Amino acid sequence: MLSSLISRNLAPLTLAGAIAAYIHPPLFLVFKHYFLWFFAITMFALGLVMKPEEASEALTRPASIAIGVAAQFTIMPALGFAAAMITLAGSNDPALALGFIIVGCAPGAMASNVITYLLGGAVAFSIAMTMLATTLSPLFTPLLVEWLGGVLMPIPFWPMMQTIITTVVLPLAAGMWLHHRFPQYQARYERMAPALAALAIIIICSYAVAANHARIAQTPWVVFVLVVLLNAGGYLAGWIIGGLCHFEHRYRITLAIEIGMQNAGLGVALALKHFAAETALPGALFAVWCILTAAGLSRWKRAGRAEPAAPV
Repeated sequence: MLSSLISRNLAPLTLAGAIAAYIHPPLFLVFKHYFLWFFAITMFALGLVMKPEEASEALTRPASIAIGVAAQFTIMPALGFAAAMITLAGSNDPALALGFIIVGCAPGAMASNVITYLLGGAVAFSIAMTMLATTLSPLFTPLLVEWLGGVLMPIPFWPMMQTIITTVVLPLAAGMWLHHRFPQYQARYERMAPALAALAIIIICSYAVAANHARIAQTPWVVFVLVVLLNAGGYLAGWIIGGLCHFEHRYRITLAIEIGMQNAGLGVALALKHFAAETALPGALFAVWCILTAAGLSRWKRAGRAEPAAPV
């Protein structure tokens, strides 16, 4: 089925889209006025498959969720700010540097739930963290971007909050309402939602690459290195914190994935909406790279065990 093909091949399709966008930008520049709608689709899809009962096990461990979400809103913003300062020193481009801060301040990606399942992590814990981080993002994401990014340039806090409400909160609520109102179609939702989210992410990232076509060739090599380090730093920090907090193995895996995989789609959407196009470049590169690394980890994990882990 086409939907399964798309959702199961998010990494190669994202890479293919980015390459196609770089080679022939007009393929994706047609989405210039619609990229926010595509991000709203990812949130709507997440709402369709969110089941409150799935989080019941994780909710018996509220301290774990609090630690995880607190780490998402502290570690990655701090790493993103450090990457921004290095970028600014190397390129003297505040708009490009700001892109790293926005990526670091946008936690809660739907793809992390899928990757957690493939890696044998605690899926309910992952979903609970995604739900809470997404719920808090309308306040904390623009607040953190204003606080950290204000060092570089003026930040439109209220317009950013409005964008997050209209592209995150409302579509998410609509998806959850539809799921609650018509539960008899749950099997269809679970088949359709991952493909919808994957397709939207592919288009958003590809458009960001197309919009930055002229800049990518001139992008300092340090930006590409920092994207890799930001992703790896999130994974490593999550794994270490999980160990320090005595999380069991499945929860350590989940925390590493949740911190390392930011909601780069949201970061790209915010950057394109409120700042110069080059601000979206770190988010687009991060989205492609973190999906590739997460998919690679899941393939390595599956290859290293005889049978896949059962879902939580």
